[in-house]
Amino acid sequence: MPRFAANLSYMFNEVPFLDRFEDAASAGFGAVEYAFPYQYPANELAARLKANGLRQVLINMPPGDWKNGDRGVAAIPGREHEFTANVVTALRYAETLECPAMHVMSGILPSNADAEARCRYRATLIRNLRYAAAEAAAQGVTLTIEALNQHDVPGYLFSTQAESNAIREEVDRNNVRLQFDFYHCQMVEGGLAEKVTRYMPHIAHIQIAGVPGRHEPDIGEIRYPYLLQLIDELGYQGWVGCEYRPAIHTVKGLKWLDGLEWRDRNAEIETP
Repeated sequence: MPRFAANLSYMFNEVPFLDRFEDAASAGFGAVEYAFPYQYPANELAARLKANGLRQVLINMPPGDWKNGDRGVAAIPGREHEFTANVVTALRYAETLECPAMHVMSGILPSNADAEARCRYRATLIRNLRYAAAEAAAQGVTLTIEALNQHDVPGYLFSTQAESNAIREEVDRNNVRLQFDFYHCQMVEGGLAEKVTRYMPHIAHIQIAGVPGRHEPDIGEIRYPYLLQLIDELGYQGWVGCEYRPAIHTVKGLKWLDGLEWRDRNAEIETP
């Protein structure tokens, strides 16, 4: 059975963010992920991880001005210097948190973007990813790119697994890999088993949530027991991030994990 990481941006939101580490550990998780750690001192977050026997498995790079609509800047022409600074910041946090992977968000296309503009944004992303990959490689960090659905993130540069993988292939760096989110994939294109099988050699991180609603994995149309067994059979060695919005209460909603022997599997992993 795969190893599960609690996404603290979504789960345990019954308490303030810094208290969610303890709640995640108490619920049996051995690892956490969350989107943006940058409003908290890295040393404080590292202390929370250590105190609760947790490891950090994923963070996002700074997204730009989130409140004003930014969803990453890696693909946006004219903001290369900002991206370069974001790489420095993210790697500093990754080092302190002993985090092995960072999700690079590409950004939003203008609503009137034509084919030429799309090409320009994509070319900017390729250049920036190659630069960031070199910096991250020196620290042993993997960069991930993720196809995001247009319902949740309107205008995002790419939404299909094929597009994501084509970008990975063009970047052509060993430490740039795919982040495969079953929720986003189902919202856009379906064919989950076929796609995760096809791209598994290039997947560094997996995330899950129910469809529709982005609630617990046992709510909705996706057959996660089958898919979790499949990725186990495919030899996936990474973590599965639980990036979902609890429908009522985080701990009460964890019944979907009953019978999966996930606590025993997490306990086998050494924590920092």
